[in-house]
Amino acid sequence: NGAPFTELPVAFKKLQTELLKKPGGDREMVEVLALVLHHEEQSVLAAVELALEVGVPTKMYVINVLHRLLDGKADPPPVDAPQALRLTTEPQANVTRYDDLRNERKVRHA
Repeated sequence: NGAPFTELPVAFKKLQTELLKKPGGDREMVEVLALVLHHEEQSVLAAVELALEVGVPTKMYVINVLHRLLDGKADPPPVDAPQALRLTTEPQANVTRYDDLRNERKVRHA
C-alpha cells in the first residue's frame, strides 16, 4: 500500500525518478524513505537534496551524507602538500622497458 507516499517533497520525487532508471531502484527508494523512521524528515530531506546537488543520487550516498550531517563534525581542512612531496618529473609510460624485461626472461642463466 503506497498511499502514505502519494505526496512526497520535490527532492524525494527527483531522487525516485533517478533511482527508478536502474534495476533495484525501487528497493533503494523504499530504503531511503525508511530512513525517516529513524531520523528526522528534515535531516533526510537535506541529505537527499545534497545528493541530488552533487549528482550522486544513490541510497548509499544519501546515507553517507545523512550520517555526516548528524555527526556534526566540520569537514577537515584541505591538506597542502609540502614542496618536497611534489613530483619534479612526471612518470611516463615506457612500453619498451616492459618488452626488455620480457626478453631478459628468455635468456637462460645456467
